Amino acid sequence: MNYCQVSFYTSNDELRGRLVAILDEAGFTAFEETDDALLAFIPQDDRAGISLEELLPEPVRWEEKVLRQQNWNALWESSFEPVSVPGFCTVRAEFHPADPDVPHDIIITPKMSFGTGHHATTRLMMQTMKEMDFSGVRVLDFGTGTGILAILAHRLGAAGVLAIDNDSWSVENALENVAANGADSIGILQGSIDAVAAEPVFDVILANINRHILLAHMGRMGRMLSPSGTLVLSGIFAADQEIICTAATEAGLKKDNVLGEGDWISIKFSVYSAPESR
Repeated sequence: MNYCQVSFYTSNDELRGRLVAILDEAGFTAFEETDDALLAFIPQDDRAGISLEELLPEPVRWEEKVLRQQNWNALWESSFEPVSVPGFCTVRAEFHPADPDVPHDIIITPKMSFGTGHHATTRLMMQTMKEMDFSGVRVLDFGTGTGILAILAHRLGAAGVLAIDNDSWSVENALENVAANGADSIGILQGSIDAVAAEPVFDVILANINRHILLAHMGRMGRMLSPSGTLVLSGIFAADQEIICTAATEAGLKKDNVLGEGDWISIKFSVYSAPESR
């Protein structure tokens, strides 16, 4: 499968957030941040018929190119460097040496899943997880991408992990990475959160997606948590903290902690009301 990469050249955080919400609704499946641009990705077959000029909320310069499947891994291997949360976890390729001083070593070979740990939001999620107790808990990784967070939850002692993603490429890649890390007990499911069986109960939900998806499914995520459950979110601009926290409060959740890196944040919530009252 080939992907189209569209680079929107703006450093305006508010505009980037609006673009992510609009493009996600239009069918773009992944986003990356650089210093001067927002990169948006969509399967080439799905790109036809989408008029960016009509979608854009205001004029912004953009460029587009096709990323061919056979070139992606070679491009990634030429530039990928191990990612480390000091004293806790390393995310690396198989051809990199392991760090003996880090307790959790995760090996990935990303295809087009965009979850290598280089993005600030992935690191923020991992840093939040470092301070949590996963022993014996049931975990849902919503929007798993390469499967990093699901694998880390498994390594931290979760009793069961279910990872879901609506992108077939991500699901295929997550399955490969789960196998490479000896975490075959992790369940992988293609679809949105609605694909999960009716209202199962999880002790922890991890969701590193984007504001639009988080807001759309906040109520369901709240209902899927156990009475002592925890929700960890990222893919959020610092400017969006208030709207995310308002939606979480309405879903029966209270803010426990916020971590930030640059313009991005991760927020940890816990349940403050019984499920039946939400």
